[in-house]
Amino acid sequence: MTTRFAATLLATTLIAGCALAPAPGLIDIAERPAEKALLAGMRAYDDAQYPPAEQQLKQALSASLASPRDRAAAHKHLAFIYCTSARVPACEAEFRAARAADPAFALSKAEAGHPLWGPVYRRATALEARP
Repeated sequence: MTTRFAATLLATTLIAGCALAPAPGLIDIAERPAEKALLAGMRAYDDAQYPPAEQQLKQALSASLASPRDRAAAHKHLAFIYCTSARVPACEAEFRAARAADPAFALSKAEAGHPLWGPVYRRATALEARP
């Protein structure tokens, strides 16, 4: 191996290693229990594994998610699970909790038009708007 090739290989390895290293002071999201549970819950939800999704989302909330947006997302997905399993009062409560966690929370137009949770969401937000 030539010295030039070895130096190039070393430089490439160092540059690649620097690109993969996390910034000092930042914690990988997968190392935070609440965020890890949220990701697991959302993956389970996407895979239509609703009982484990519900468990993981509840765990994420009880482990104190740092971001208001993450807390709202956890509550939203719990609301979807509750509405699809005919637990309407719990669904409505989760929509209210999502808004309480993040006042900017709102369902997308497609989500709000869903036949199961759309009406519950509208009712929950209408109750919120009352003086």
